[in-house]
Amino acid sequence: MKKNSSLRIPFHYIGKMLTAALLVFLQPVFTFAISHVVCPSCPLSSIKEAVETAEEGDTVIIEEGVYEEHGIAINKRLHLTGRGRAVVDGRDQGEILSVFASGSTVRGLTFRNVGVSYIEDPAAIRLVRCEGCLVADNTLEDTFFGIYLQQSEDCMVRNNRITGRAKEEASSGNAIHIWKGERIRVEGNYASGHRDGIYFEFVDDSEIRGNVSEGNLRYGLHFMFSNRDVYENNVFRDNGAGVAVMFSRQISMLRNTFEYNWGGASYGILLKEISDGEMAYNTFRENTKGIYAEGANRLHIHHNEFLRNGWALDVKGNCLDNRFEYNNFIANTFELTTNSKYNLNTYSNNYWSKYRGADLNRDGIGDVPYRPASLHALIIGKVPAASVLLHSFFMEALDYAERLLPSLIPEQLVDEKPLMKPVRNDTH
Repeated sequence: MKKNSSLRIPFHYIGKMLTAALLVFLQPVFTFAISHVVCPSCPLSSIKEAVETAEEGDTVIIEEGVYEEHGIAINKRLHLTGRGRAVVDGRDQGEILSVFASGSTVRGLTFRNVGVSYIEDPAAIRLVRCEGCLVADNTLEDTFFGIYLQQSEDCMVRNNRITGRAKEEASSGNAIHIWKGERIRVEGNYASGHRDGIYFEFVDDSEIRGNVSEGNLRYGLHFMFSNRDVYENNVFRDNGAGVAVMFSRQISMLRNTFEYNWGGASYGILLKEISDGEMAYNTFRENTKGIYAEGANRLHIHHNEFLRNGWALDVKGNCLDNRFEYNNFIANTFELTTNSKYNLNTYSNNYWSKYRGADLNRDGIGDVPYRPASLHALIIGKVPAASVLLHSFFMEALDYAERLLPSLIPEQLVDEKPLMKPVRNDTH
């Protein structure tokens, strides 16, 4: 039988069809990114124009120079990179850069002059509903809000320097502001001169590591309604009210330094309505109050240093089942105060520099239990003017009598095993 020649397909045509099919299949995998260079004398002299021209996955390289632009919007995955001192000046006209595309990066740029708004929250860099974005190695100067993440996940904010000139809370924003996020990492940033240095609200399973937040009007860290987070190796220094961690649970606070937060309503850290967390290997140095706890429950507070604070601890009566162990309390004006006649927390194996007991069996534990709450601390908490009697013979005598026969301070508030020497906390 003679074969039907109309069914024959040339071999070279089959090869072309296979090649075309293969390219279509591999196109999402092998994309060819293009770099777009922006400079004052280049064909592309506008960042906004370069962003609009670029395709998905492209890189926009911004050379050294000053670019007076605002309202730049990234709606596709792009990588913005600055070279030299590439400055984006918003001229106080509002938000400078808004990112709406996952996987984008913004690095190596200087942003300045966002402008103040009492209606909106303009930022130098804003991420909205993004995943897997990186904001790194940028410098932000004179911003309202610095870096603002909104409903984003798996993003990194790293090694940015954010400085502002805030003079009052009503006309200032936060350096790093994160609202509704998951698995966010804030690492190695410097934040100063804003309302709050770092602000977390409804942010879960996230990390704050290695940041310095100082000289902010209100809080170095303001942390609310966020769970299962870690903040570690940060420095919170000389902020208006210190640090606040509120309405959260399962928070780990490790190896941070809280220092020089002085004022009538200042503290190293405020713990309010927080539960099931850990505070360990932190240093509280020269704060009005080291820890102010209200509604804090089931926290394990251990191996911390409390040095030269006004009050090392202010633990209110609604704090339950907290354990204070292996902490060093050295040269604080007052070691502990409370507003309750009952103690529902545990204090054990702490070093108190004011302890005067002996250790006859040389086991490293004082032979007589120690009462860290003093009558003088209680009186000054209620009548601040009574501080003029500090170290007076009259007050010393009353305080000694109260420790022997407690009537105003909780009888159960006692460390049964006071340590004779400070705990070594430098090996963590």
